[in-house]
Amino acid sequence: MTSKIIGVGNYIPSQTITNLFFDKHHFLDQTGYALKQDNATIATKLKEITGIEERRYATSDQVASDLGFFAAQSAIEDSGIDPETLDYIIFAHNFGDVRTGTIQSDMVPSLAARVKHLLKIKNNFCVAYDVLFGCPGWIEGMIQANAFIKSGIAKRCLVIGAETLTRVVDIHDRDSMIYADGAGAAILEASTDESGMKSHISGSFTLNEKDYLHFGKSYNIDNCPSVRYLKMEGKKIYEFALLNVPSAMQKCLDNSGYSINDLTKIIIHQANEKMDEAIVNRFYKLYNTPVPENIMPMVIHKLGNSSVATIPSLLTMILKDELPQHSIKKGDVVLFASVGAGMNVNAFVYTF
Repeated sequence: MTSKIIGVGNYIPSQTITNLFFDKHHFLDQTGYALKQDNATIATKLKEITGIEERRYATSDQVASDLGFFAAQSAIEDSGIDPETLDYIIFAHNFGDVRTGTIQSDMVPSLAARVKHLLKIKNNFCVAYDVLFGCPGWIEGMIQANAFIKSGIAKRCLVIGAETLTRVVDIHDRDSMIYADGAGAAILEASTDESGMKSHISGSFTLNEKDYLHFGKSYNIDNCPSVRYLKMEGKKIYEFALLNVPSAMQKCLDNSGYSINDLTKIIIHQANEKMDEAIVNRFYKLYNTPVPENIMPMVIHKLGNSSVATIPSLLTMILKDELPQHSIKKGDVVLFASVGAGMNVNAFVYTF
């Protein structure tokens, strides 16, 4: 018994924000002084390092649970199931519903409960709960759903990843240019055929790495010091990811029984183009194998980093033939991997 994906969906917000949007921003360093580089240079370097040219923002009337609901609706429609037959709704996010113009995160009731309500599901024994696991949250939700199905306590699970990262950033921090909003979802169902999740791995590195992503005060010292925003230690995260993600991917692949040459695609969290390329290069070096062409699809150029939403959004785009250079067909072996706040790392191997 394993679990297979029977439906996918995403929601890509309508507001396209180019790098020109940040031209008039007043970027500061950690001590509150203006950066020496002008904003055009900052934007150019951002594109060179991360690959980001554009990102998507949710509209002012939307919150994360709304985005998750739209993605869930799409996945349910794609699967053709009756939503009343869902046993679990697992919603991966990190900051809850943050409304435009506010600084408060709203997580009560859970975002999963809100989506269940919006889906008008009457089944009281469809369990709805949230997962807070950094950017790897959607993968962790998929791993949990797979465990429920393999244990026999569930037959169908809806796993959502949605975030409005742009509501929790410091506009004086140039790292705010990286973040985006979005949502993706998948439905897993019990299966006895050859498709499904073959192996998985998860880890939390907290001894020395816990605060590489954290909440901190604005770089603008005139702002309220008690308000906190998303902050990251970019260099440390980069080094951490290169050290730990490839080996986790290797262990996950080895546990699956497949070889490196069996892999068709690697779908990795869209955090930073250069970092993702370096992770995949190191992964293949572990097998003394060259990186195949077209192995790693990337959409960060146009969608930015939407945290838990990047992987399910990208998967949906591939399966719905929205990326001309990439496709997944029956029998393909795909490795999913992510890294993020915690610091958490996870991966799973899936046969379509």
